[in-house]
Amino acid sequence: MFQSLQKWNRKARKWLWLLTIVGVLAAMPIGYLRVQMEDTSNEVEFIFNYKDLLQISAYQGNPQAFTAEQLDHLKEAGIGTMAVFESTLDELSLARRLTIYNSSQIATLQNKTAPLNENYTYVLFADAPTRQSLSSMIEYVFERSGINVTPWTFDEREGLIIETPVENAVVKRMPPDPIALQNLHDRGFQLLPRLSDRTRPYDAELVERMLQSFQDLGITRILFDGTAVPGYEDHAADKTLNAFAEQLNKHGMGIAAIENLKAPQKGFNLLANLTHYNVARLYSLSDADAMNLTPDVIADRFLLAAKDRNIRMFYINGQVLRSVDKAAIINSLDNTYHALKGDEDVKGAVAQLEQQGFKNGTAKAFKYDNPSWTKPFKAVVALGAVALIALLIGQFIPVLLLPSFFIGLIGSAGLFVLSHSVLEQGLALGAGIAAPTLALIWALGRVRLHTEGDLRMVGGPWRGKSENSDALFGGQWVFEGPRATRRLTMAIGLFVSTSIISLLGVPFVFGLLNNITYSLVLQQFRGVSLLHLAPIALVALYLFLYTGTQSVWTNIRKLLSLQITVLWVVAAGILGAVGMYYLSRTGNSGQATGLEIMFRNLLETTIGVRPRFKEFLFAHPLFLLGLFLSLRYRVAWILFIVASIGQLSMVDTFAHIHTPLYISFIRVLLGLGIGAIIGLVFIGVWQLVEGVWRKWVPKMGKSSV
Repeated sequence: MFQSLQKWNRKARKWLWLLTIVGVLAAMPIGYLRVQMEDTSNEVEFIFNYKDLLQISAYQGNPQAFTAEQLDHLKEAGIGTMAVFESTLDELSLARRLTIYNSSQIATLQNKTAPLNENYTYVLFADAPTRQSLSSMIEYVFERSGINVTPWTFDEREGLIIETPVENAVVKRMPPDPIALQNLHDRGFQLLPRLSDRTRPYDAELVERMLQSFQDLGITRILFDGTAVPGYEDHAADKTLNAFAEQLNKHGMGIAAIENLKAPQKGFNLLANLTHYNVARLYSLSDADAMNLTPDVIADRFLLAAKDRNIRMFYINGQVLRSVDKAAIINSLDNTYHALKGDEDVKGAVAQLEQQGFKNGTAKAFKYDNPSWTKPFKAVVALGAVALIALLIGQFIPVLLLPSFFIGLIGSAGLFVLSHSVLEQGLALGAGIAAPTLALIWALGRVRLHTEGDLRMVGGPWRGKSENSDALFGGQWVFEGPRATRRLTMAIGLFVSTSIISLLGVPFVFGLLNNITYSLVLQQFRGVSLLHLAPIALVALYLFLYTGTQSVWTNIRKLLSLQITVLWVVAAGILGAVGMYYLSRTGNSGQATGLEIMFRNLLETTIGVRPRFKEFLFAHPLFLLGLFLSLRYRVAWILFIVASIGQLSMVDTFAHIHTPLYISFIRVLLGLGIGAIIGLVFIGVWQLVEGVWRKWVPKMGKSSV
C-alpha cells in the first residue's frame, strides 16, 4: 500500500502543478477588477480642524479678524474642507457666540448676594441673530436630558437659564455650530462634520434634523469622533446602527475611515457594510507633527499615503504653544501653508499630488464591482492554493502529497461554511509561504544537479574529512564546475527562474483577498509575521536535513548530538536579535532608519516608486552572489537562507492590499532589477578579491619560508 501511495504521489505531482497554474490564471481577471476599482477615485481632499483654528485665534488680539484672515490663507494653500465638531457650550463660548456664567457670577454682576440653594448655568447670546440660530438647539438637547431651560435677559441681551451646574452643562453634546457651518459654506469651504456616540440614547429625530441640514449645505461625508460611531451603544437593543445607516443612505452621505487608529471605532465596520462601503480612507496629521515636522516631510507623507495606501483625505490638526525661546505665542499654521504650497525650490504637497494624477477636490469612495463570475473563478483560485500548499508538504514528507491535498479540500469546504474570511486568509497565507519556499528548494535542486559528481577537496582546517560528509559541515569542498562566465549566466538564469516561481504566490494573494474591505483596511490580512518567518525556517530546514548525502533521520541525529559551545550560544543570541529587528520592520508599524528614509526619498524623486530596501540592497544581491558561488563552493548554499527573505518579501508586497496593484508590481520589478545589478557588482568584487588571493597568498607563503 505504501509503495502504491508513492506511485500515485509521483503521478499526482505534475497534476498539482497544473492545478496551481490554472489557479494563477483564474486569479488574473479578479486582479484586473481590482485595478479598475483603484482607478475610480483620484481626487484628494485637504481638511483642517476648525476647532484648532479657533483655539489658535483665542491667543490673538482680535480673534475674529484673525480667524477670517487665516481662513483665506487656508483656502489659498489648497485646503478646501473644514472639519467641524459637535458643539458644546464651551466651544460656542470660544467662538464668541455666547457667554457662560454660574449663579454666583450672575449675582455679582447684578450686585446681589450669591444664592445659597441655586447652582444654575446662565447663558447670554452675543446678539439677536445668534440667539435665533442657537436657542432652539440648546433647548432641545437639554430638555431631552430632563433639564429645564427658561428664557432670560440681562442688560438688554437675551439668554437662557439652564437648571444644571456649569460643570454638567458644558459637557453636553449638541449638533455642530450652525452659524459656523453656514459661514464656512459661504466662504466656499466643503464641510466635514465630526459626530460621536456621546449623545445617548440615540435620537433618530435629532440625527434626521442634522443630516437634512448637512445635505442642504452640500455635505457628502461624515467623520466620527471618539471610540464609537453614533448609535453603537444602543444597537444591541434597538438596532440603531441600521437606522443610522438608512438615514445616511437616504441623504447620500458616506463615512471616513481614519488610518492607524489604536483600535477601530466600534460599529464602524458594520456601518460601512450597511452604507455599501461608501467609505474614504483618511490620514490624520497630528498637531505635534504639524508643528514639528519640516514641510518637505509632511508633503512626502501625504504623497506616500495617496500613492501607496489609497488614502484620499488628509486631515490637518493645528497647534498653538507658548515659546519661551521666542518669547511669543507660536502656532503651526505657517508650517502647514509651506507644506501645502511649497516654495520656489520645492513643490508643496498639493502640486506633488497633482503631478502624480491626484487632483485637489472632494474625496470619493472607490467604485467596486463583484460580478457573478468571480465566485467560480475564486473557487478555482482556492483549488490552486490547496494544490500549491500540498506540493510544499509533499516536498518535506513525500508520502503526504496526495493525502494533504484531499485533506486541504475537505478542510476548505468546512471553513467555507464557518468563515469565508478565515478560509481566504488561510489559503492566501499558505500559498504565500509555499511559493517562495518551493522556488528556493527548486533552485537548490538545480544547483545540486549542475554540481553532481564534480566535488573535490581542497586544503583547509578540515583536511581529511570524508567525501560523504554533510554539505554544510564539509565547507572545504569545491566543485570542478564550469568557468566563471558560464557560472554567471547559469546564476542569472536561476535567479530569474526562482523569482518567477516565487511570484506564483502573488495571484493567490490578490485573487483570494479581493474583497473591498481589504483595500479599505476594514479587514486585514492576518499572519504577516508567519509569512516573514516560515519560508526562512523551511528553507533552512531543507538545507540542513535534505541536501546531504545521508538520510534525513541521520542528519537529524547528527544535529541533536552536536555539542553546544559558548560560540553557539553567542551566535544564537545574535541571530535572535537580528530576527527581532527583522520582525520589527514588518507590517505597517515597522520603523525605518533615518539613512533608509533618505535613500527612499531619493528613489521616490528619481524613480517614482520605492522598492523595498531589504530586497534590492540585501536579499536579492546576496542571492545572485550565492547562486554564483554555490556552483563552485558548497558552503555558499547557506546564502539561500538569506535569499528567502527577498523571495518572500516579493509576495508580502502584495499582502498590503491597500497598496495599488500596479505600484506593487513596479516595486517588485525594481527590487529585482536593482538587486540584480548590485548582485553583479558583488560577484565582480568577489572575483577580484579571489583572483588577488590566489595570486598573492601563495607567494607570501613562499617568501615567509
